[in-house]
Amino acid sequence: MECGLPEFLQASVCAMKEAWRKLDSGIEYLRWDCDYCNLQSDINNAEVNQLISTEQAWFLREKYLRLERV
Repeated sequence: MECGLPEFLQASVCAMKEAWRKLDSGIEYLRWDCDYCNLQSDINNAEVNQLISTEQAWFLREKYLRLERV
């Protein structure tokens, strides 16, 4: 589900992975909310512009934004 992501989305995913790594390790990281919002925006952008499928978008939201699809 992460194959073939646009470059801008890959960069946002990498930033969010690093943010979660720091936060989950107890490291203070004050920019996590910026990384979170950037990734959320980039996922939405890629989905709306049909660069990724809705299924891919939700996979990324669940994995990296820790959201639940209802």
